Amino acid sequence: MKTNPKVDWYFNTAERWPEESKKLRALILDCGLDEELKWGKPCYSFEGGNVVLIHGFKQYCAILFMKGALLKDLKKILVQQTENVQSARQIRFTNVKEIAELEQVIKAYVKEAIEVEKSGVEVTLKKTSEFKMPEEFQNKLKQMPALKKAFEALTPGRQRGYLLHFSAAKQSATREARVEKCMPQILKGKGLDD
Repeated sequence: MKTNPKVDWYFNTAERWPEESKKLRALILDCGLDEELKWGKPCYSFEGGNVVLIHGFKQYCAILFMKGALLKDLKKILVQQTENVQSARQIRFTNVKEIAELEQVIKAYVKEAIEVEKSGVEVTLKKTSEFKMPEEFQNKLKQMPALKKAFEALTPGRQRGYLLHFSAAKQSATREARVEKCMPQILKGKGLDD
């Protein structure tokens, strides 16, 4: 069990779920993974491939399996954060006792996730064309060939990000406003969060 000093600050400064996070850290490191800091969170990898990370939210802390959709989930404890999350799955906790009770199960899931990573199997992701494109955005693309060209030049992930952002609005006026606001970013070849 080898901790990474660069990750210690996360555990030493955690305002939410400090004990739970430390307990999860010990369990995951006991499975032989390397500890790094990615996306501002403790991330555990096998031979450079991300396997699991620890993160906290208001109502719970969780471990997130990067390829959780490929795990068997025999105990039916994996949670898909939102309907748009395709690969990752979480196990959520609200106290140290829950973690202690599931210690062997957590380790089994981590070991299974390591085997998935070793195998090289990838989650089959939906193609960008399978995501709903709001009519308001379709109309803009028809009106502005430069916008269409810029959008098509974006990576599939950036395209999906925009489509999900536009589609999330319930009202047409809101979708139109989102499209207008994002157009300069798209034309610059940047993603929603760049």
